[in-house]
Amino acid sequence: MANISLSELSQELRAAINDLQSSPEIKNVGLVTKIGDGIVWIYGLADCGYNEMIAIESTQGEPIYAFALNLEEDQIGAVLLGDERYVSAGAKARLTGKPLAVPVGPELVGRVVDPLGNPIDGLGPIKASATSPVEKIAPGVITRQSVKQSLMTGIKAVDAIIPIGRGQRELIIGDRQTGKTAVAVDAIVNQHRQQTGVISIYVSIGQKKSKVARIVDRLRQEGAMDSTIVVLTSASDPAALQYIAPYAGCAMGEYFRDNKQDALIIYDDLSKHAWAYRQVSLLLRRPPGREAYPGDVFYIHSRLLERAAKLSDAEGGGSLTALPIIETQANDVSAYIPTNVISITDGQIYLESDLFYQGIRPAINVGLSVSRVGGAAQSKAMKSVAGPLRLELAQYRELAAFAQLSTDLDPDTKKRIDRGRRLTEVLKQGQYEPMSLSDQLVVLLAATSGAFDNVRPEQVPAAAQSVLDAAHAQAADILKNVAASGEISDADKNKLISLAQATTVSLSANGATKP
Repeated sequence: MANISLSELSQELRAAINDLQSSPEIKNVGLVTKIGDGIVWIYGLADCGYNEMIAIESTQGEPIYAFALNLEEDQIGAVLLGDERYVSAGAKARLTGKPLAVPVGPELVGRVVDPLGNPIDGLGPIKASATSPVEKIAPGVITRQSVKQSLMTGIKAVDAIIPIGRGQRELIIGDRQTGKTAVAVDAIVNQHRQQTGVISIYVSIGQKKSKVARIVDRLRQEGAMDSTIVVLTSASDPAALQYIAPYAGCAMGEYFRDNKQDALIIYDDLSKHAWAYRQVSLLLRRPPGREAYPGDVFYIHSRLLERAAKLSDAEGGGSLTALPIIETQANDVSAYIPTNVISITDGQIYLESDLFYQGIRPAINVGLSVSRVGGAAQSKAMKSVAGPLRLELAQYRELAAFAQLSTDLDPDTKKRIDRGRRLTEVLKQGQYEPMSLSDQLVVLLAATSGAFDNVRPEQVPAAAQSVLDAAHAQAADILKNVAASGEISDADKNKLISLAQATTVSLSANGATKP
């Protein structure tokens, strides 16, 4: 391109604007006046709507698309979805009449796509039969029903104490490197292992590509990619793509929700999403507020998470369950973005770095974690076990803090502290080791009934595995009934408790476990 002076460029722009003003197409055709940092300013386009796609002439020949975010009196502020090097001032821009949309449908299952629905896994094109706007109004109150069906994650501490229901929004919050993504990925793996029929969508927002590649590889090993969609944006992608990624993933999940199916979506993570939106907003010259975030940063997350719902039977009964992830700094849950998302969601799973470094994995702080759906999202069998477990852990936390100040403890207090230590060991669980409902029930029944009271804390995991093996060998019919119905009779419960106690007594007699 030949060198051109600023005055000559100004004259050309003025001439082009004058031509545009005299044109009958002024409402549908505009002119790029300025471009930089992924933001393009367009004169004209009086009929442009919020989030409408705009086609801009490029030096490549093919138009580059942008979507409108700022609708001002005499110009449009739009965010480019392509490379700004191929767009220059003076280029014509035309309205498409369509909102920003992505392909949706079963054709995307098993694929890794970008936020625009383009495949990036090298497995060929995706021939989706439908598209959906990335921004949609959340279902109204009348079209919803209460959350009452459990979504099992396979993690004992979550399913027993912080249950998640289909249609719920449960926040996973904690510092970096505390296992937040591991909890979410285990939930995806468990849907496949238990054959629940739930379609999972994992949305990566500004994550390392190597990290997402490892997750995808592991999901393929587990076979879980057969029921999973991965929407990928990395830290190197433009802020615009990171901003629309969760909305695009949500649109893909809504397709299954609206077609009488159940879907689970993980947003990893919304902290980076807020950073991307802050960057875009500042470039669009929106006034900064607290921590330099724009005033509507709460709204962008609330309108996203409100789309998770359990639809009424009249609407098909489908559900979309959301597990947003938020990264804290130095366990500060009172920061701006964490408090925003906590107030939007139906509870939080709080992962604490101190517990993580102590070797408690998953590092869930059961005192600060909560599910506001509660027992409504649990099967009857799990509910009968979870009550005593929650109570005993709560007592243990209080007594353990008190015991640090006193060495003279009465036998009852000492017994409760010892039981709490063993319950903590029982709730430890490795990554990619989700457990079925029946297996969780066996282990938790054994723990709350005192079967592990004579087992050294460090040997509790081995003793729990022995109890589980004995139950599969001697009470397979009970486990099968629990898996099928989600219920357990008192007689069957007593049989499992007796079996657990007999197994641990046998281990003690053989010298395998001495208190």
